[in-house]
Amino acid sequence: MNRHAPEQDINEDDLQIHPPKRSAAGVKAVTVALERGWSQAGVSRTVKSMLRVNQRDGFDCPGCAWPESITGKRSPAEFCENGAKAIAEESTTRVVDAEFWARHSLAELADKTEYWLGSQGRVAEPVVIRPGETHYSPISWTDAFALIGEHVNATTPDRCVFYTSGRTANETAFMYQLFARSLGTNNLPDCSNMCHESSGSALNPTIGIGKGTVSLEDIHEAQLVFVVGQNPGTNHPRMLSALRDCKNNGGKVVAVNPLPEAGLLNFKDPQSLNGVVGGGTDIADEFLQIKVGGDLALFQALGHLLLEEEKRKPGTVVDRAFIEAQTDGFEAYAEARATLDWAETERATGLSRIEITKVAGMLAASKGTIICWALGLTQQPHSVDTLREIINLLLLQGNFGKRGAGACPVRGHSNVQGDRTMGIWEKPSEGFLAALDKEFGFTTPRVHGYDSVETQHALEKGEVDVFVSMGGNFAAAGSDTVALEEGLKKAGLTVHISTKPNRAHVVHGKTSLILPTLGRTDTDDKHPGGRQILSVEDSMSVIHSTQGRLTPISEHLLSEPVIVARMAQAVLGDNHPVDWRAMAEDYDVIRDHISRVIPGFEDFNARVRTKNGFVLPNPPRDTRTFATDIGKARFTVSPLEYLEAPAGHLILQTVRSHDQYNTTFYGLDDRYRGISEGRRVILVHEDDLGELGFEDRDMVDVISTFRGTERRADKFRLVAYPTAKGCAAAYFPEANALVHRELVARESNTPGYKAMTVRFVRHGEAAGHAEPAGTVGS
Repeated sequence: MNRHAPEQDINEDDLQIHPPKRSAAGVKAVTVALERGWSQAGVSRTVKSMLRVNQRDGFDCPGCAWPESITGKRSPAEFCENGAKAIAEESTTRVVDAEFWARHSLAELADKTEYWLGSQGRVAEPVVIRPGETHYSPISWTDAFALIGEHVNATTPDRCVFYTSGRTANETAFMYQLFARSLGTNNLPDCSNMCHESSGSALNPTIGIGKGTVSLEDIHEAQLVFVVGQNPGTNHPRMLSALRDCKNNGGKVVAVNPLPEAGLLNFKDPQSLNGVVGGGTDIADEFLQIKVGGDLALFQALGHLLLEEEKRKPGTVVDRAFIEAQTDGFEAYAEARATLDWAETERATGLSRIEITKVAGMLAASKGTIICWALGLTQQPHSVDTLREIINLLLLQGNFGKRGAGACPVRGHSNVQGDRTMGIWEKPSEGFLAALDKEFGFTTPRVHGYDSVETQHALEKGEVDVFVSMGGNFAAAGSDTVALEEGLKKAGLTVHISTKPNRAHVVHGKTSLILPTLGRTDTDDKHPGGRQILSVEDSMSVIHSTQGRLTPISEHLLSEPVIVARMAQAVLGDNHPVDWRAMAEDYDVIRDHISRVIPGFEDFNARVRTKNGFVLPNPPRDTRTFATDIGKARFTVSPLEYLEAPAGHLILQTVRSHDQYNTTFYGLDDRYRGISEGRRVILVHEDDLGELGFEDRDMVDVISTFRGTERRADKFRLVAYPTAKGCAAAYFPEANALVHRELVARESNTPGYKAMTVRFVRHGEAAGHAEPAGTVGS
């Protein structure tokens, strides 16, 4: 399978390559942030929004989910460069109106890049395209909702899918899942399926909760913090401030990553004198440049070394009292980790025994350790086993329920964690469904629905008649994008509740609606009771309010809760037991329902209006207890597994650019990696280039192999780069076409964006003979 790349993605003359940076942030981050804001939204809207972002009476940044302090003062500039870019994107004064759609046919838009589409501005009014038409055209809100009702009521609930992006606020998410379940389906795939689903699949059975177990203050107080498979300098830059505070308090940081990321080397805080005119703060005390997919082997080796050290110095390393009182399975784990094949461990990780042993010594000496991770660990076939091994390591030293210790999956998009808390999940618990039934007086469906990958399969087979997307860009975010796009075109109706144009709008169903909605920065005041507030959950389980203050760019925008309510009314009619109108008019009504359905949200309306919001219960952190089915935390035993490419191939992972958030592109400047004015690049170790017969800047077509099948993506520029040998990196989502939809993490079904076996051919040449798919060590 292959799809040609829009020509604007490959600017052969403009592509610029510079040496990677050795530090992140600094004055440059400030100047870039201000320039992006002023160019998109003007000085007044930029200043007004910046003064409110992440403040206690303001709005939550539409970028990442990193938390703000709930114990101390907040900076007047409580945002990062990429947060500023996200706000500029949303508060832009550029509009996509009827004239835009009349000027650009779908055939023309289909050949535009994602960057071009997003840079056109905010969608200003509802539009529709019907079978046989070549252009989107305006439609009234009333007719749009009637069209949705017509299509949904013409099919069955199991053939309707309701996808959700992490941007969605708690109240919207609760209404959205209630609408789907009122209709009779649990087809509620979301972006969690593509990112941290592996985390929940590992954490729930082992520690009884699918979330992290630390607070922001724990990061500050930890003696040792691991940052594994993540790039905070680009993806959540405010984390660097927390790591700096940890260092200032005497803590140490270990970075584990196939790529040397600037933020983990040095952080220049633009709000401090040291960051402006000084040398900044060196973050990582140790950098383990691991091979892609070698993390399971690393954590097994660290567990082995801790047990060996405990033998040498009994009672100094392993927390035996905690293990005996609060865990199960330790003996089996200790037996499995009693021996280690060092030759295979070094082969799996690309690290030396000396490097691993040094870090094990840091672990043994630490009385409070936090392990942070992100998508570098969650998007491989053995991801769940890898994360269970992290839990083993934390349990071994009792790193739960004490200050400066715990598990920290760093969530990406703001409120992606809150959406799951609100019930956006294809496999809801019986307790949650029973509470919904009691609250609303009808029976919700019990049959599990589609996750994101299962949705792709259903679309391809023509088994989805209606696909509704609450934010997001499913066509670009999913794996196997050529097949995914063809599947979306088979749907009878696609509905996109969006702020800006994206790829999903141009690879749509036979009939397609784009419904423009308010963003985080926009004032939501078209209600009988006046201005409304919403709420979000950050990466550390804090619930707090968010309230936009900017005048919406168009009078035709509706809030997401209003859109959900009017869809539900159009589909379910006026006699449904849920009072959708009441929730749309007053969001306090939604929160009252939530308070009676979801534990931890009691007295929601009062608590969300307090200064810092409130923190959800977290038994491992709060009481050092574990709500698993056995009432104890679990040690687990997994076989050694890692990724290894056959001769002539490399293991490819996807990464984000510094000018990007998920599928939203702010620009074409990956400043920290030294790449600008182009995105179709493959970062390859210089030695690998030579061994494969290529040179820096060669233009190639990339071929992935999986179970005897191939995927091909054309016209990528090879770039010599200091990645781990045997590995390569390319930008998401351009490389998503190379990920076979059946290449997923076992148990979580998360796409294997960090596990592609690829080879290169010179652009335009035949693919040649396919080597066997990548092998797995065991």
